[in-house]
Amino acid sequence: MNETQITLIQESFAKVVPIKQQAGEIFYAKLFEIAPEVRPLFKADVTEQAGKLMTMLGTVVNGLRDLDKIVPVAQRMAVEHAGFGVEPAHYAPVGAALIATLETGLGEDFTLETREAWVAAYEILSNVMIDAASAQGDTE
Repeated sequence: MNETQITLIQESFAKVVPIKQQAGEIFYAKLFEIAPEVRPLFKADVTEQAGKLMTMLGTVVNGLRDLDKIVPVAQRMAVEHAGFGVEPAHYAPVGAALIATLETGLGEDFTLETREAWVAAYEILSNVMIDAASAQGDTE
């Protein structure tokens, strides 16, 4: 991920912040549409979870220039999520739901370059998380 991509991600996320609760709810609707098998991993009402998701996403987006601080947080979160039943196969639909949510929320501001930047960032983060959860599983 390069400087231009980080800037695109941060600028696009800044446009989502005013509608962050709605964006979080759109995300979960998209996720459950794409991967209905993950629905049982969540409480019936995901309103609170939607807010937490957007807060966490904001933390990650704001920390993209300092991955040494973000990576350990992502690793801990991955281990926690594995304890809730999250599997490596769940990361792809989460990424697809994230991209679909951004596309919905940003409209024409979600350019091809912005999409590519988000995809690159998600691939890095999800790989870190999958590796951390797998390593934890290997030590248990």
